[in-house]
Amino acid sequence: MTEIGIGIVGGGYMGKAHAVAMSAVGAVFDTKLRPRLEMVCASSKTSAERYRAAYGFARATDDWQVLVNDPKVEAIVIASPQETHREIAEAAFALGKPVLCEKPLGASLDDSTAMVAAAEASGVTNMVGFNYIRTPASQFAVNLIAQGEIGEVTWFRGEHTEDFYADPSAPASWRTTGMANGTMGDLAPHMINAALALIGPIDRVMGVVETVHKTRPGGEVTNDDQAQMMCRFENGAMGHLFFSRVSTGRKMGYAYEITGTKGAIRFDQEDQNAIWLYRMDGPEAERGFRKILTGPEHPNYAPFCQGPGHGTGYQDQIIIEARDFLEAIATDKPVWPTFRDGHEVNRIVAAVLASSDDEAWKTINRF
Repeated sequence: MTEIGIGIVGGGYMGKAHAVAMSAVGAVFDTKLRPRLEMVCASSKTSAERYRAAYGFARATDDWQVLVNDPKVEAIVIASPQETHREIAEAAFALGKPVLCEKPLGASLDDSTAMVAAAEASGVTNMVGFNYIRTPASQFAVNLIAQGEIGEVTWFRGEHTEDFYADPSAPASWRTTGMANGTMGDLAPHMINAALALIGPIDRVMGVVETVHKTRPGGEVTNDDQAQMMCRFENGAMGHLFFSRVSTGRKMGYAYEITGTKGAIRFDQEDQNAIWLYRMDGPEAERGFRKILTGPEHPNYAPFCQGPGHGTGYQDQIIIEARDFLEAIATDKPVWPTFRDGHEVNRIVAAVLASSDDEAWKTINRF
């Protein structure tokens, strides 16, 4: 086993999740590289010190450049706002340090284009944090499709719907300002990433983006509440994706349905330890969707628990992500999704926004 010093920029919601994951990943997966929580960076000395004490870091700072340049920080996790991603990543890559960056990659298409260039010029490990697709159930779905278990895929329907802004009286905040913080910048990337992982590259899109509640107590809303897109995948399958932060009643509506010529799959993140599988075989009277509870026979489940149906949770997705990041560093082999993969998601988001503005289909040219 070899220690590796981890620096995390941002100590809030995702910063904590990554700190916990790095603390646990070695025990869960017996990784060759064992993370050492070296330094955490936050927006003030007070909050940085609070995170250091709470999460178990050796040191704290309120200056990300101090963290990136510290020789004991050997790999960096970026869990700070999107507008900070590019500068931090470029500085890390210039020093040859691996980077795991939370989605979406940067605050604009220009940002992610530059970040891909910096990552690939450096030749070091780079990865984007799309955690939901790493559930054992969704990994199982990826395998089923790849193995042809449901035949040729003809249709994909996906959604990422939540209701944290369903109430019109909820006050304006940073989330209601700037397109990077809207639904297309915040929720859409997760389900677009899922579509790419499950079905493959997208050829063209047609999108509609809208703001449902244009004003809120405290200010005007300058970004989108909900959006939908039709798409055609390169393999010929049709698709429809819907994203919303005003979807009343939905708490974690990361869900998809996939139709194939020999079967179908359904999944809902609100029941993340189950997947529904339909096989078009046997007598018609006995056909139907079958609920499969995840267990040790499914991808990345056994290291957490030996009991089928006992289940994994949100934090476990981040631990799986940490394992993948550490393995990529140890083996010096790319791990999906790389910065290039994250940039592809951003390109599709940009195309949907342009499509909505122009009321026209947009082709996703290869990058």
